[in-house]
Amino acid sequence: MRPTILDPLFAPVTSLEGVGSKISLLLANVVPADLSGRPVRVGDLIFTLPHSLIDRSNRPEIAYAPQGAIVTLQVTISRHEAPPRGNRKVPYRVYGFDDTGEIALTFFHAQTAYLERQLPVGAEVLVSGKMDWFNGRASMVHPDHMVPVAEADNLPPFEPVYPLTAGLSPKLLRRSIQQALTRLPELPEWQDKSVLAKLSFPAFRKAFETIHNPMTPADISPEGPAWRRLAYDELLASQLALALVRAKTRRLSGRPLQGDGRITAKIREALPYALTPSQERAVKEIHEDLAKPERMLRLLQGDVGAGKTVVALLAMARAAEAGGQAAIMAPTELLARQHLANIAPLAEKAGLKAAILTGREKGRERQAVLDGLASGEISFVVGTHALFQETVAFKDLVLTIVDEQHRFGVHQRLAINSKGDTPDMLVMTATPIPRTLVLSAFGDMDVSRLTEKPAGRKPIRTVTMSTDRLGELVERMRKALGEGQKAYWICPLVEESEELELTSAEDRFASLQRVFGDKVGLVHGRMAAKDKDAAMQAFRSGETRLLVGTTVVEVGVDVPDASIIVIEHAERFGLAQLHQLRGRVGRGDTPSSCVLLYKPPLGETAQRRLAIMRETEDGFVIAEEDLKLRGEGDLLGTRQSGTPGFMVARIEFHQDLLEVARNDARMILHTDPDLQSERGKALRTLLYLFGKDDAIRLLRAG
Repeated sequence: MRPTILDPLFAPVTSLEGVGSKISLLLANVVPADLSGRPVRVGDLIFTLPHSLIDRSNRPEIAYAPQGAIVTLQVTISRHEAPPRGNRKVPYRVYGFDDTGEIALTFFHAQTAYLERQLPVGAEVLVSGKMDWFNGRASMVHPDHMVPVAEADNLPPFEPVYPLTAGLSPKLLRRSIQQALTRLPELPEWQDKSVLAKLSFPAFRKAFETIHNPMTPADISPEGPAWRRLAYDELLASQLALALVRAKTRRLSGRPLQGDGRITAKIREALPYALTPSQERAVKEIHEDLAKPERMLRLLQGDVGAGKTVVALLAMARAAEAGGQAAIMAPTELLARQHLANIAPLAEKAGLKAAILTGREKGRERQAVLDGLASGEISFVVGTHALFQETVAFKDLVLTIVDEQHRFGVHQRLAINSKGDTPDMLVMTATPIPRTLVLSAFGDMDVSRLTEKPAGRKPIRTVTMSTDRLGELVERMRKALGEGQKAYWICPLVEESEELELTSAEDRFASLQRVFGDKVGLVHGRMAAKDKDAAMQAFRSGETRLLVGTTVVEVGVDVPDASIIVIEHAERFGLAQLHQLRGRVGRGDTPSSCVLLYKPPLGETAQRRLAIMRETEDGFVIAEEDLKLRGEGDLLGTRQSGTPGFMVARIEFHQDLLEVARNDARMILHTDPDLQSERGKALRTLLYLFGKDDAIRLLRAG
């Protein structure tokens, strides 16, 4: 049961004054918690940390206030100037002065009575906001704060700046967070005293108070003691949860999967190529794991196109030899269908049946698959989340393979586990992940790496090109398509956006269609699944030769004869994503090229990113560089910044804390496996706080 001391933090955010259901929906856009369909809670607000600070301590006189600076001025109000009646376009102006000059405080759509109350003529007030100079006249549009001089203490010298969303005012968000902060109870200390002293950490509550009411820029820095304290708490909760999952899955001993090698041999014979040395090594490691009585929990890391599917298939072959079934779970239907296309023909040659199960299979077709899984007639099944719905029953599921692990949380892993008699688990990812991140996201797994590309893959020539040369690029494309080549053209948006001056996939499709006619296809995430499949099939078969799309083609789309990829607005993408996209070409035996089309001028980070793409195709080098350049959020394809599944921790700042947390978690479980000691009970509170209560259910399950 959740400790009752946490109840105030688990209350809905609508229990705060001034927060109704409409505001609650807006807050859902800014809180860092993974809400997954649940409403926003009071505790989620506390974890919404500021990203910068406004310094209101700069108090010049009017004449000395620089253009564009945030300043706090002490002025005497001299007069009000209302706009002419019926003319809403003219602003309401209130004039104030000091010894050096006059300033106009400007308000659009003003409420006269409110301004007359706030700024009465003759009053001395402090106004704080952004300074504007126009034709030698000082102005401040909609000051952020206006208080009488006598109430100067109510004006914060430093003000935290939080992430915002359309319709949510900074004032309302700040007020809601401050209210939430008053509900944060004094919690029992779960950290080891020696760790607190050694790392100079404040108490948990004190850390939040420091960050939300900063007095210096250091107070909101991820490298400051307050933020580091919270990051360490989160890393410890995460490592503890992973260690508990690990301990539980180890305790539920698996069963040895032995085989005579017959099915494996048939599949190897059917392959048109030999495995690379690292594929052979990975297969050997997996087969050794499967032969042990303990459950396998292994991560298979392979760069784009390194041939993970074949390694997975040979693991599935061993499961079939041992008389069991194997399942592959993919994050998208597109990827699931592609896995089936690769696996089914090879399985058939070994005399085995493979099937697919996604949200799209309905009626008789779906029932036939369910019956085949229950009877054991189907040996291999590929699917999406639909695989672990309650209606799906297996005769004997002994191996589950999860593709692109970072898209599935710990609780989903546990749901898959419940399908068989604690099946072995292999997790695959095409995102090359630096070692520190393997620890943070996959701390409970052994790791195999595929380091070479399969034989016959040609290097991809990567060039950068400015959008000024678009006409030249289209001309080259005309020539390439005329020679029978196939190409992708990737855009960052599905449709035109008012906020971003970027070319959308729909716009680019329309403009290229004028040049290439019906040779152009379109695919993006908002299309119905059958339309996406039809667009992909037309491209595969050669009916269309140029496919315009969004990053929906990033994960695993396999068209071996596609040899050109254009990535438009390449400066907008993270390195990991550029690398994933580039991996869509270079899969056949023709030389391939990748064109990174950028809009000048380029910032320093974007320049470095594009340079790295030109210099190397090694995904692991790219991943390490990406970590240096932008933090780790994009590396695991999750939020734009911030570590996957983390609200506070940032690996680029808190890498040193990860090892400490991992060792601490192991030591805790070694000395107190059921978390029954005083510290153990406090650690249960920590797990609830950071949404790791799945791990506590494991403790109860014994």
